[in-house]
Amino acid sequence: MDSFHGASRGCGGYTSGMRVSGSRPRLLAGRVSRARCRIATGVRASLEERENTGNSASTSTSMVDGDGSNHDGGRGDVGGAAEGGSAGQSRRSSSQSTYVSTPRKGVRSGFIKPDSELKGLLERISDGNDYGEDDDQVMRAMINRLVEEGHNEFDLLSVSTEEKKPLLTAPVRGFPVYVMLPLDTVWLVESPVAEEGASGVPGHTSMPNGTNHHLKSVLMRENGIDVGLEMLRASGVEGVMVDVWWGIAEHQGPKKYDFAAYRKLFEKIMSKGLKVQAVMSFHAAGGNVGDTCTIPLPAWVYDAAELDPDIFYTDAGGYRNPEYISLGCDEVPCLFGRTPVEAYTDFITAFVDEFYDLMGHNITEITVGLGPAGELRYPSYPEGDGRWRFPGVGQFQCFDKYMLKSLQDAAKAIGRPEWGHGGPHDAGHYNSREWETGFFRNDGGSYLSEYGKFFLNWYSNELIQHADRILGHAREVLSQPGRPRDITNVQEASDGGSLYVFEPAAKLSIKLAGVHWWFKSRAHAAELTAGYYNTRERDGYIPIMKMLAENDVGVSFTCVEMRDCEHPREGLCSPEGLLSQVLAAAARYNVSVAGENALQRYDGNAFDKIAESTFGQSAMAGRMDRLTFLRMGDMMVDNWDAFAAFIKRLSQPPDHWKQQRRFSHLQYNYYMIHRGRGQRQMPSRTGSETSNDHS
Repeated sequence: MDSFHGASRGCGGYTSGMRVSGSRPRLLAGRVSRARCRIATGVRASLEERENTGNSASTSTSMVDGDGSNHDGGRGDVGGAAEGGSAGQSRRSSSQSTYVSTPRKGVRSGFIKPDSELKGLLERISDGNDYGEDDDQVMRAMINRLVEEGHNEFDLLSVSTEEKKPLLTAPVRGFPVYVMLPLDTVWLVESPVAEEGASGVPGHTSMPNGTNHHLKSVLMRENGIDVGLEMLRASGVEGVMVDVWWGIAEHQGPKKYDFAAYRKLFEKIMSKGLKVQAVMSFHAAGGNVGDTCTIPLPAWVYDAAELDPDIFYTDAGGYRNPEYISLGCDEVPCLFGRTPVEAYTDFITAFVDEFYDLMGHNITEITVGLGPAGELRYPSYPEGDGRWRFPGVGQFQCFDKYMLKSLQDAAKAIGRPEWGHGGPHDAGHYNSREWETGFFRNDGGSYLSEYGKFFLNWYSNELIQHADRILGHAREVLSQPGRPRDITNVQEASDGGSLYVFEPAAKLSIKLAGVHWWFKSRAHAAELTAGYYNTRERDGYIPIMKMLAENDVGVSFTCVEMRDCEHPREGLCSPEGLLSQVLAAAARYNVSVAGENALQRYDGNAFDKIAESTFGQSAMAGRMDRLTFLRMGDMMVDNWDAFAAFIKRLSQPPDHWKQQRRFSHLQYNYYMIHRGRGQRQMPSRTGSETSNDHS
């Protein structure tokens, strides 16, 4: 979801960095609040300061009742203002290290519509008049009546030139659409516990009054979620995408999993006949465009970071980004005896074990988060803390000790140890333009030098190997004996028998970021800093698709709603060109592609572009297998009619729309012929007749 187009962005305020100073981290200064810096870097916050920020125990517990309903209308925002405490703030007690994600009053969440308003909209949806099977009889009744009066049937059903204009709709089969649920659908809240000695135990925190509180995951706004899911079902979507947050499901401590709220959520989804794409979200939320709340990594990960700050990505200025663990320590036992890859694998294993009964027929896909915002990339454009603004080129993220060690080893292996001391010195800063740098400039940029090619190859290959390692383990988990499987092929054996070919019932996928700014330049600077070695001279998506094909993994790609002409010229943006290139690379290796909109838009231009991207008249028509729409919430409710019409457009085949148009035209003709007469009634779907006396 991290694609930008130069529109206004309000994701500032979430701290995603700290500066290295000796052996201890130094807090960022400036517009980011000191309290939020402590959240991100793991620096201890006193109970007195926590009370001053308005995040006392009474605040956090009073906002959630027994069924998880939110009564104060908001949990977390990533706006620039930090007054009144941080959104979804992580807190540490004076006796031990514990981070708590709790609601905050006065902050708008992405889904706070009153239940009564949602139910009213659902009733209107249920009473809608979209074309259905019963309408064939209604059409025939109207035609017969008008023919009896001397009208020509051909004229009655003919449409105007404008109506004959082709409407881009789904091909013969419907196009599956999934809708993302709100980020904070599942949340952590504090609840008092009676046991003594809870303080000091991971997952517990001592409150100011001395009472011990235990963290538990809850399903927020159950009634609202129920109605929202029913609305989605009625609209015709295939299913929903759900973030399964590492920071929520493993909050109690290493290998202590809490999937109770997700079990309740999945059962609700299943009861509506919808499918689930489960995202293993190994990143923190709050620092990216569209984030409406702050969800940190597990508390014990920040504890590990205090012991070894280099487990987080670091830029040339020494700022660390705690949104995702650096791939440089993938195989380093830095998480209290486990490597990050082992921690991710254990989490996926626990999830599959917990939801074994839903795999395949309900949970149809598992998306593995591989970087910031869940995307396979480096955190090269951290907008959340103000370091980056569109359309800056970003910065390389290779200055933690583990990445530097890998770079040094690669440089020594080719006999150029002097190339292993760090990234390019002339690549500018986060907000540089290409022509302001020596590395990215079009006329002889050093990215074309031997050193530049060496560095970019290493930098991008590290990212691909990171994905390959984790996906390989994830596929092993899904392929273990006894796991649910589907038959994909039946072959005849040499002895006359049959040979059955199986594959895991739930598919695997990843997300790629739509880094479309500077795409029209020669160097593609923003893609290079993000880890995609894609230039005018080199296709950087081919090796990624090759790796995905080898692991039998699909890909979700953003910015399918964007047009080149919608972006400022200075950014040399081309979301359309980027999408075409990614689709072509995926087609080369037969990798399944899902489209995803980067921004919430409900205008006709965006819907037309999505339709064109998914099954339009271009050379890439039909290359996408499904669409993921961002996201269920208040904005979607406010634009429900437009959204529902668009979903029908995607999910219904052309014959449906042809008949729908004929039906609407016939209704209009019938009304015009009998207008003002009062002696004729329009047939209804129930067999009765409706008054047509419009004087």
